Amino acid sequence: MALNNLQNYRPNKNFFLLAGLTVMALLVEGYHPGVEDDAVYLSAIRHRLNPALYPHDAQWFTLQMQASIFDRLMAGWVRFTHMPVGVSELLGQILAAFFLLWGCWVLARRCFSSAAGQWAGVALVGVLFTLPVAGTALYIFDQYLHPRAIATALILGAIAAVLDRRVVLAAVILLASVVVHPLMGAYGLSYCAILSIAAWLRRRAPQPVRMPVAAMALIAGPAWIFQGPSPAWRLALSTRNYYFLGRWTWYEWLGAIAPIFILWLMARWARRAGRPEMSLLAGCAAIFAVFQLVVACAVLLTPALVRLTPMQPMRYLHLVYILMAILGGGLIGEKLLGARAWRWALLFVPLAFGMFRAQRSLFPGTEHLELPGMQSHNPWLQAFAWVRHNTPNDAYFALNPYYMQLPDEDYHSFRALAKRSELADAVKDAAVATQVPSLAPQWQRQTEAAAGWDHFQKADFLRLQQEFGVNWIVVQGPGVAGLDCPYRNRAVAVCKL
Repeated sequence: MALNNLQNYRPNKNFFLLAGLTVMALLVEGYHPGVEDDAVYLSAIRHRLNPALYPHDAQWFTLQMQASIFDRLMAGWVRFTHMPVGVSELLGQILAAFFLLWGCWVLARRCFSSAAGQWAGVALVGVLFTLPVAGTALYIFDQYLHPRAIATALILGAIAAVLDRRVVLAAVILLASVVVHPLMGAYGLSYCAILSIAAWLRRRAPQPVRMPVAAMALIAGPAWIFQGPSPAWRLALSTRNYYFLGRWTWYEWLGAIAPIFILWLMARWARRAGRPEMSLLAGCAAIFAVFQLVVACAVLLTPALVRLTPMQPMRYLHLVYILMAILGGGLIGEKLLGARAWRWALLFVPLAFGMFRAQRSLFPGTEHLELPGMQSHNPWLQAFAWVRHNTPNDAYFALNPYYMQLPDEDYHSFRALAKRSELADAVKDAAVATQVPSLAPQWQRQTEAAAGWDHFQKADFLRLQQEFGVNWIVVQGPGVAGLDCPYRNRAVAVCKL
């Protein structure tokens, strides 16, 4: 059936199209639970379900999760369904992707009358799930279940409610996004506030209103000045290059500034073409981007506001990229693709292949889809599985503080996947220390104690045992002379102190 007839489909047909796009998007991006930020989220969920886990290091995720209900929601869902955590997380990933794309479709329908425009906008977001958002260390949609994905889906629903002038509904949805992911929810509040003001002014004015950026100062939140940061906190902060605008490359700045002009041009075209909702969405997105960029520069370039740096003000770009992809994809669909299947294939097949190859290069030592119950061929993950099944819950491990960056480890978290306590690492726990300053001295002490790990001998590991109480280690190679190593594979060994 021609694409331009798709708008006549019944709702169940649209559901199947969205479901198909969801599956294809996830197949392109892959699935990797327990990597990167999931070190915090998956560990927090497991601890909620079994408080006996992580007796030595629960603070590395419980303190950061105090502002979110995500781990409580997931733990409650696991208890209600009696499904394993891995299956629940995979189902959550699928549902989050579906509802995020559904939100994109709802907005695309407001801006484009043709099915080609509507579905091209949704498809472009889906195929670009793992597009890096300039200078923020974010993707549009992560390779594991992240509360940011849930919050983003809610924000898109709130934007649609604002367009419908259903203010109470929008406020409720935005509140839900804040309690799931406070930072993303705050950006959603900011954009919806701009959108509400612009829509109100447009209804009052006989001509389209060009909102001055200065008007947005009314929605700026207060600035909090915290007590002076500790040297340990500053050290942890220095490990995050994306916190510092001076460390950004030219192409990261291009990725931050170019969307402003692209969205402005979209808004201008839509205004002339008689598409008021598209003009409103694009114009407000441009204003939102300018306003947030000014706020971010004020925060990140003012030494007295350094304690606000972990609020990551440049991450507003996440929402900007999604709106730009919806509108840009819709225009491509209408103007270039139409109902010609070969044109759709010419655009989306190379895009999908390129995104797929990028993911394989990012996780070269791991299966593209790490599904629950599947035995991994990654030697690190095999060792983590052995630890999970053969060591007591109160075991306390030490690993190379940079183990997540080692070849073939692929940024998998020992804490999340082995379900055992570990000394602070220098990769992910550094980010946690920036968010929770009280943990920074502990992070510094533990990572410095493990410095020079590659040259450690038995006496060095026994020193860690005496200082911190660790009683197991995971090391590269065949093991450590003089220690009992009950598990070995081609890459790592697990040894008892």
